[in-house]
Amino acid sequence: MGHLSRTTAIMALVPLMTGAFASLSSVSAQSINTSSLQHTVVLSDLDEPWDMSFLDDGTMFFTEKCDGLSVRLPSGEVNALLGMSGAEGYPATADDLFCDGQAGMMGVAVDPDFATNRQVYVYSTSNMVTPHTNRLMRLVVNEDFTGVSDRTDIVADVPYKMEATDHPFGGTGAHNGGRVRFGPDGYIYLTTGDTHNGEVPQSPTIMGSKVLRIDRDGNAAPENTPPEGFDKRTFTYGHRNVQGIAFHPATGTPITAEHGPWHSDEITVLQNGGNAGWDPRPNMAGRGDCPDDYCGYSPNQMEGMNRYERAAFMPMTDLETYPDAMPPIWDNNGWSQGTSSAAFLEGEQWGDWNGAMVVGIMGIGFGGTPLGQRIDVIELTDDLKVKDVTEMTLPMETGRFRSVVLGPDGSLYTATDEGFIHKLTPGS
Repeated sequence: MGHLSRTTAIMALVPLMTGAFASLSSVSAQSINTSSLQHTVVLSDLDEPWDMSFLDDGTMFFTEKCDGLSVRLPSGEVNALLGMSGAEGYPATADDLFCDGQAGMMGVAVDPDFATNRQVYVYSTSNMVTPHTNRLMRLVVNEDFTGVSDRTDIVADVPYKMEATDHPFGGTGAHNGGRVRFGPDGYIYLTTGDTHNGEVPQSPTIMGSKVLRIDRDGNAAPENTPPEGFDKRTFTYGHRNVQGIAFHPATGTPITAEHGPWHSDEITVLQNGGNAGWDPRPNMAGRGDCPDDYCGYSPNQMEGMNRYERAAFMPMTDLETYPDAMPPIWDNNGWSQGTSSAAFLEGEQWGDWNGAMVVGIMGIGFGGTPLGQRIDVIELTDDLKVKDVTEMTLPMETGRFRSVVLGPDGSLYTATDEGFIHKLTPGS
């Protein structure tokens, strides 16, 4: 889709009363939130919108995976800013940026000091070098929000999957992670994926399967405490494919949402220097050989095993091999359904859900069958344990919920792969 033909779809407010009903959960007790949700389509006809980031006045930066970076102003006007190779309707394009499979332009984060430095950060796939990489770029936005300049690649060495592999979902461009967020400590947190490479998750030097914690220039946060020999930018490692990270509003603790293999999407409370326990290398715990030395989709997980047997064979968090690994606090009831993004609801308008975590679930199943496309509300105890999981009853058609972001107006914004950015506002 070219941006010259795009129209901003600010549709009429559609107030609908909604309750909530309990989703499948490992928690038996369920509560009902009685607030209503009002729904607005903020933008439509987008090309796989991937992420959003807001200024306090409601200005919204957003990415489209195969197009580029744009901004929606409070007036509703949309300006294209930086396009990828071949994209149309942008004032400037970066010829090294491209999309392929799951790769492309992904996470975006506005600098907390935007008012003084005009900086925004974007994570995208680049062919500037071979093998290709994923990069975190710092850009400067001009005064009238019509363009960007001064690109600086502050992280340039996150791996990208160059070649197809001989296992399910073996195409190029897989498992890049991709979420970019500023933490309350002022550092940038960047999530990365394993690129279907069994060596990556436990590698001390390959920057896939990690959560990086860095400053605005890409330097390691001095407080990082990875194991000896690890790249100092490493905050946590041993992840599979983290596409969600959010910070507890009371404690500032980073919490990730992560895609599982044939089982067990996970939510994990991060510990500085911690291991998430994903290790898909062959010949561990009697696994034997696996296609392309990657056991994450080992064929004997696919035939004749239920999800619990798969989890025992190829655990998402291998606590037997790594007893000190960070244990997940939620595993989607042992299902793999594409838990992609995370945010916290804040404000009295959310009633019982004030302070609860929300995760967007894309609903993927065996053979690509849609399953469970939804937003789950996860209420936590003071010690960050899961006490309740409730599925939002949504006043619109569901989709592949790629991103959930709390806006400055206290509403929940969500992007779906089908081309929409929705706004959900609690009301009476």
